[in-house]
Amino acid sequence: MSDRGPHLVLLGKQGAGKGTQASRLAEHYGVIHLATGDVFRAAINEGTELGFEVQRYMDRGELVPDEIVIGVVREVLTNSDAVKRGFVLDGFPRTVPQAKELERVLADFPLDVVIDLDVPTEIALHRIAGRRVCVQCQTTYHVDNPPKEDWICDVCGSDVVQRDDDTEEAVMRRLELWEIQTLPLIHFYRRRGLLAHVDGIGDSEDVFESLVATVEVRMTEDA
Repeated sequence: MSDRGPHLVLLGKQGAGKGTQASRLAEHYGVIHLATGDVFRAAINEGTELGFEVQRYMDRGELVPDEIVIGVVREVLTNSDAVKRGFVLDGFPRTVPQAKELERVLADFPLDVVIDLDVPTEIALHRIAGRRVCVQCQTTYHVDNPPKEDWICDVCGSDVVQRDDDTEEAVMRRLELWEIQTLPLIHFYRRRGLLAHVDGIGDSEDVFESLVATVEVRMTEDA
């Protein structure tokens, strides 16, 4: 097995649980977790030019254009020790042009595996549209697991609300766009021999163990 951590991409529609599992994988392997969604939300909260531009797309339930996403990821990968340590990419790439640009950035340090974390659309929709977030501390809740008081945060006592980009209409638009833009990406990585599938339904721990097993097999093959 390689001395470095894995170079891993975690694919899957919103609501597949990518964020949770990517964070656990990064901690497990001691590598960098690059989540484009977190980068964008931080930019929005900070009121940066990038944040303003991204907000316009998110409010309309649209995917952020390739040139913006590619610029952010390229900067992180080329100005950090991510390539040397290893990384988990969460939310990137989403399109074939993004994948081709990633290949160029990683020309000397290619990906080890691309995992498609698969869940049905109806489950993804329920997971996202049911999500609620504290306006102050950003603690996340769900209609299936609400705070103790009526949508008052257990942590800080602030209001718990549905984000504008988590409405059912906005979520459905994003899921439809995912089908159009990201399914070709799955075919792209299948042709590259990098694709593996993991079922995202079920207990979170079971899903995590399946992900680790998949990464270990691929890293051993590449050793």
